[in-house]
Amino acid sequence: MLGMDLLAQGAANLAAHPQAILFAVVGTAFGIVIGALPGLTATMGVAIMLPFTFGMEPVSALLLLAGIHFGGVYAGSITAILLRIPGTPAAAATAIDGYALTKKGQAGLALGTATFSSFIGGTISILALIFLSPVLAGWALKFSAAESFALACFGLSIIASVAGESLLKGLIAGMVGLLVSTIGLDPMGGFPRFTGGMDELMDVKFIPVMIGLFAAAEAFKSMEKSDLTARVKATIGRVIPPWSVFKGLILTILRSSGLGVIVGIIPGAGADIAAFVAYNETKRFSKTPENFGKGELKAVAACESGANGCTGGDLLPMLTLGIPGDAVTAVMMGALILQGLQPGPLLFKEHGDMIYTVFAGMLFCYVMMLILGLASLRIIGRVIQMPQSILTVGILVLSVVGTYAIGNSMFDVGVMLLSGVIGYFMQKWGYPASPVVLALIMGPIAESNYRRALSMSNGSIDFLYTRPITVVLLLLAIVTLAAPIVGGIIKHRRRRLAAA
Repeated sequence: MLGMDLLAQGAANLAAHPQAILFAVVGTAFGIVIGALPGLTATMGVAIMLPFTFGMEPVSALLLLAGIHFGGVYAGSITAILLRIPGTPAAAATAIDGYALTKKGQAGLALGTATFSSFIGGTISILALIFLSPVLAGWALKFSAAESFALACFGLSIIASVAGESLLKGLIAGMVGLLVSTIGLDPMGGFPRFTGGMDELMDVKFIPVMIGLFAAAEAFKSMEKSDLTARVKATIGRVIPPWSVFKGLILTILRSSGLGVIVGIIPGAGADIAAFVAYNETKRFSKTPENFGKGELKAVAACESGANGCTGGDLLPMLTLGIPGDAVTAVMMGALILQGLQPGPLLFKEHGDMIYTVFAGMLFCYVMMLILGLASLRIIGRVIQMPQSILTVGILVLSVVGTYAIGNSMFDVGVMLLSGVIGYFMQKWGYPASPVVLALIMGPIAESNYRRALSMSNGSIDFLYTRPITVVLLLLAIVTLAAPIVGGIIKHRRRRLAAA
């Protein structure tokens, strides 16, 4: 009960700091705007605002950055659901079924489910951060390069779950993504690979590719329609899911939130990996896995609760061990140091009151995210009722602006447009885009950690079968990849028997 007492004291301290509450609200609102714009990730928003925290009170500074982080991770789902433009990398998983629901006329239901799932997942992650910090941080220390490689392999095996109707085409798309991920600087040697002498290819960012495959490809596809003056028939409809629907999602949300927390505390993992892992496990447990990819509400709930469950989890190793788990926590660690606070075990001992005040403020940030999100959904949702011509041009403009904003590079815009053309033909020929994005995210993680593990074991591959966590994750990867293949063989045999 010590955690509850400290949290209650933190809430009382927060109530005595109205300025900190104001910054929490501003940060959350700013994060929602940043997350909804393609290319402007939560990491970028936190990094932009970091210099402004200099000279601020520590609680206000940290809540401003936390609000941006939480709002940004959630808001990526808005454009993913409405326009098939993932506002953040984590929303690429949400776009699979979220956009399909929009085309069914259930955009409001998808948006509302994403909002509530994000709120519940984020709240659970902060509660885990408060009560389980010592235990989970100690578990995270067991992850070395070998375990991170196995986790990436498990992530890559999820390609089988997002492959769509054709597993073979999904695997081909995933292999293409892996090949593209090898372009650039070698992760160990630092020399250029497959760049053709072009300096711009030394650092190929996957976000322009993702925007092109999802957003630009959708715009190019809509240009084929003969009547571009027609309005999209999809309507927002009901935003708050009815209890009869929501109670069927509770188990999915809780399970995915837990997965998000676990993935979040692993250094190097992030919300994008958590979203895809949650998607895969929800499909595995589902009685109707064939509905995934066609507008399954459980998929939206899983992706958003998993991604937001990661937000508190990735703060655990940073606060308790001084190890930033991803880019966002690295920036927030910089904010702590800027305030004269050193992350690590002594932080809780020397500044316990301040830390638990921040934790209470983080819970408040998620409450504000729920309120602001629900209040703005109908206004934002009207975008899908625009004429198709305006919507198509708007998607392309957002794609170009968002891509250019990443690195102020027209080369990135060219990569995005080329990816859009490729994505357009992939849609025509039935090749899913999600495996490409998943491979671009997981591929470099798998390669760099595999080679690092080889180096640590002096060239021996015994780390693949002598480390328990590695063995479990690799076995899960094999099962995940093999299950659709075995299931397809069984279905084929049943059809043959029925025909006979």
